Formats: sequence, structure tokens, C-alpha cells
Amino acid sequence: MACALVRSALRRKPPLQPAGADRRRYSLRSGTLERAIAAFRSVSGDEGVSLGEAVREQHGRDESVHKCRPPDVVVFPRCVEEVSALAKICHQYQLPIIPFGTGTGLEGGVGALKGGVCFSLRNMDEVLDLHQEDFDVTVEPGVTRKALNSYLRGTGLWFPIDPGADASLCGMAATSASGTNAVRYGTMRENVLNLEVVLADGSVFHTAGRGRRPRKTSAGYNLTNLFVGSEGTLGILTKATLRLYGIPESMVSAVCSFPSVQAAVDSTVQILQTGVPIARIEFLDDVMIGACNRFNSLSYPVTPTLFLEFHGSSKSLEEQVSITEEITRENGGGDFAWAEDEEMRARLWKARHDAWYAAQALRPGCKAYSTDVCVPLSCLPQIIVETKEDLMRNHLTGPIAGHVGDGNFHCIMVLDPDDPDEVQRVHEFTERLARRALAMDGTCTGEHGVGLGKRTLLREELGPQAMEVMQRLKATLDPKNLMNPGKVL
Repeated sequence: MACALVRSALRRKPPLQPAGADRRRYSLRSGTLERAIAAFRSVSGDEGVSLGEAVREQHGRDESVHKCRPPDVVVFPRCVEEVSALAKICHQYQLPIIPFGTGTGLEGGVGALKGGVCFSLRNMDEVLDLHQEDFDVTVEPGVTRKALNSYLRGTGLWFPIDPGADASLCGMAATSASGTNAVRYGTMRENVLNLEVVLADGSVFHTAGRGRRPRKTSAGYNLTNLFVGSEGTLGILTKATLRLYGIPESMVSAVCSFPSVQAAVDSTVQILQTGVPIARIEFLDDVMIGACNRFNSLSYPVTPTLFLEFHGSSKSLEEQVSITEEITRENGGGDFAWAEDEEMRARLWKARHDAWYAAQALRPGCKAYSTDVCVPLSCLPQIIVETKEDLMRNHLTGPIAGHVGDGNFHCIMVLDPDDPDEVQRVHEFTERLARRALAMDGTCTGEHGVGLGKRTLLREELGPQAMEVMQRLKATLDPKNLMNPGKVL
């Protein structure tokens, strides 16, 4: 009903007459913000607009170490028509727009560097279209991955992309998230079929055409993947059409320890080379395993360790497991700890899922910050060994966990944010880590995104020509630089 009223209101000319606002910055003295807030309330009502300090601070930070930068106002649209109407007001008054999902990002992507308006999308939380026979679903931006899989319970389908946090699915698309299942099911780039996007001027379009959901296409530019990974700098994602998968008949999980990083990674490469369709293959170094043992009262050997999971039919799993066991034995791996029923698998994976909290527990009262890189598989042993040496040499706490099946790993840095010297050493370490990855033909971020923290590194990675093309795209879609300014570029 509320959105129907918005549609009716949009047919009338909005009572907005901006008084010569500056193209790069708006002036609070001129009353610009006050007039815009009145217009916001005419669209979303008093309950859909917040100026409260606590609400603004909540929407000015994510899970990163970047300082809170609260917006001037937070709006809570209930449908795409409201998002469009609110964006048109921002465009007319030249107010920055910062989309907000669940705030689980790791690179400062939601900070309001220039003030402006945070669009909190939590009220748009409907699963809109499920096509079981076609293995796809369309969701609004407030739907999280856990909420979607709960909705799918009983259908025999699931959405397997799992970045760890219960992030919103459109937020995952915005950062091109992936996670533990990426080695089998890919990342968000491979699993988004279509997006509904509200641009900076409030216009709405669909990246693959309205209602389109084919499994593949060669029609025109790939606009969908232009917006996957755009981190709110090109538009607001208001719907996502996603691929779904059949829930495997059987799942088996295992843990195996190794005498060295090289042995664990060699096993990973050989498992993939033999064509084993492994679903997850996760690496934890000795420091992380020790932390997980203490945090969860476990007793795994404190050595480099692989956590593995296999999906398929009972018969196919026998072959997968047999091949994998043989490979790990040849590389000095210990006996597998197996788990097949759901409860046992959950207990076995608990160490991996609790890695963040286990790392934090190494230094109570300190803050954890996760940074990630991704390199070709053959470079993994070298970069992990060099990274561990760097951590020890600089007296830093940074246990390592990684999705080694696709060459991606994380250092979970645990630091005292009130110690300027340590903060500086962590900053310098993360830059060295990223440049080490770039020197090995890798990337400065495998799945966290660029946000604030890796803008300089992105320029080094892509080069001036690619950055110029990105700047031109940004200028075409957002000529006033209103969409999440100061991020990525």
C-alpha cells in the first residue's frame, strides 16, 4: 500500500527547488539537508527517516578497522519505487548516497566520507520469485543468505555461496563475495543472473533485461558483472536473480594435518588436478589451529591443516574420498578425521567457522582485522611461508586461514587499536602482503573488495589504462559522483 502511494506521488512534480547547490559538496547552512529531509519524509514517512546519532553511527561502520564515518541521515525504503524517489531527491540536492545491507563488509565500504544519505535496505526483505524447475530465485536486497536457505528448506535446493557472515545477498553481489564453497560453486560473479539497479539519478534498469533469467547469454555487454563488485559506486542493487543448486544426496567432511604448508598445498593442487569435484578445501596454519583448539576445546595437531568437504551421491563419494586419502598420504598427511551426519559435520567445521573468534581470543580486548589476497595455486606455498616469516619478523599476531582451492587466503590480524605503533606495523604489513600477491600475478583482494583500504593497491594491480576506463564508466553512470564517493576509485 505504501509503495502504491509512492507510485502515485511520483506522477506529480516533486516540490523541490534546490538553491544552487555546489556540484561537489552541499552546504548545511543553505538548508539543503533540511529541505531534502522534508522530501524524504514525504516519500517514506517519519518512521522511514532517522537522524538519531546511534542509528547514524550504526550505519557508518562495518567490520573493518576503518573509523566510523556516520551519514547525515539514514532512510529506510520499503520498495524500489521508494528507493528511486529518494535517489531522485538526493540527485536534485546533490547529496551523496551510501547503500547499506548488513554492515558485514571488511574494507570500510559503508563509511559516509562526505556525509550524505545512507540507504538502509533491511526493510526490503522479500523472496520474490522462486522457479524450482529452473534453479533460480529473485530476492530483494534485505534478504540474507541464511534467510534464503531457510526459505528454500523443503524444496531440495540451496544457495551455496558462503562468505561466513550472514551477509545480505545484494551486498554479497556488490562486493563479489565468495567463501568456503567457491572451489565447487564459484563466486557471486558466476551466480548472479540479473540485477535490478537504481542509478544515481533515480532511474531504474535491469542489467540483463526485465524478468530475464537465462542460464547463459551472449547478448550485448555484460552489465550484470559490471555491477557485481561495484561496491555501491555505480548504483543501488534492489533485486538480484540468483542461481540455485540441488542439495547433494550426501555430504562428507574430513580434517587432515600435514607436516608443512608445502605438503598441504601440494595435496590441494593434486586433488584438483585429478578432477575430484571437492566442495570445500580450507587451510588453517599452525597458529590458527592452536587458537581454534583453545577456543573450542579441541585437540587437533598444531600443524598446517586442511578441512575438506565432498558433495555427491554415496557411490561417487566413495571414489572421491579414496582418491583424496591416497593423495594426502603421499604428501605426509595424517589420518583423516571423518564426519558424515549433519551434527558431526557441523562439529568438525566449527573450528573453521569460529576462526575469527578464536583469533580474537588470542589477545583479549584487542580488535581483529581480516585482510585477504589471492594468487595462482602454484604460488600459495611461497606466499604463505613468506607471510608467516613477515609476521614473526614484525612481532604481529596474524593467524592464517584460506580457501586454498582457489588460491585465496586471509590473515586475521589481532591488534591493539590504541597502540599507534602496532597499527602502523599492521598497515605496512597488509600493504607488503598485497604487493607480494601482485608480484606473483595475483590480486590484492580475493573476496573482501576494495572499499577504502585498497584503492592505491587497485591502481597498482590494474594499471592506468584500466583505471581510466573505470573512471569513465563511473562518470557516465554517476556524473555528479554521488554514489558512495571515495570508495574503490
